[in-house]
Amino acid sequence: MEIQSLLNQYSERVDSYLKACIVQKSIDPILQESMLYSLFNGGKRVRPTLVHMVNTMLDGDMRHADSAAAAIECIHSYSLVHDDLPAMDDDDLRRGKPTCHIAYDEATAILAGDALQSLAFELIAVDKYLSADAKVQLVKELSIASGYQGMAVGQSFDLRNVGKPLTLVQLEAMHQHKTGALLQCSVIMGAIASGKANQDQLSALTNYAQAIGLAFQVQDDILDIEGDSAVIGKPQGSDMAQNKPTYPALLGLEGAKLKLQQLHEDAKQALAPFGSEASELKALADFIVHRDH
Repeated sequence: MEIQSLLNQYSERVDSYLKACIVQKSIDPILQESMLYSLFNGGKRVRPTLVHMVNTMLDGDMRHADSAAAAIECIHSYSLVHDDLPAMDDDDLRRGKPTCHIAYDEATAILAGDALQSLAFELIAVDKYLSADAKVQLVKELSIASGYQGMAVGQSFDLRNVGKPLTLVQLEAMHQHKTGALLQCSVIMGAIASGKANQDQLSALTNYAQAIGLAFQVQDDILDIEGDSAVIGKPQGSDMAQNKPTYPALLGLEGAKLKLQQLHEDAKQALAPFGSEASELKALADFIVHRDH
């Protein structure tokens, strides 16, 4: 099956799950409306797709991965809502659409992000298919990946170093936390949901996730230079204009492309122990490296 068909299949599943989980009746329905606006704004659903792909590869029941897949998308969406706020990146557009605080207002955007974050853990807690032990493991992994040891500290480091020169080691550490932590968590959560992963498999999957996490960012940086503004959803060259640290800035454009190629090879090599069973994960790595937005 082609990767786009796979992405569509898994996206439709997580979208249906999320729509069914958000209760519409409320004393202030604008909050739910802003949550849905932020969840369904054209994202690629790479993280929930990873959860399902790993679970499927390990012969898990798809129903056992639904809440984990939805939860990680909630965390990702909340982080984007908050990243776009005036106090952080101050962006007016996200994927070509008004950001949440522009479409609604700043207070609503903050609360929508807060609500999406708490919803993530609620979805896992009330899942009728998961054991109590699996729920605890999932909550632990998601908490660590999204908090002060993961995504949040990556964003904090980024904000405190705007306009400052970074070494390659610092840049990679920032992205391993800001972007890579949730991608790695997606893989681990898929393995936990399956209930069938051994330690060697978890190590191999972690290596795969680390490689595609950095590859995702390197390709983003390359697209900022070579991408079509209408396709990538932001002005071409915006990172360079804002003096953001990027892989092309440190390595040169060709050096960044070589880095991307090496990460692609690392990701495929990490999947070698799984043989043909890892075909979906390999296809996803190819998609991440070759995407145009």
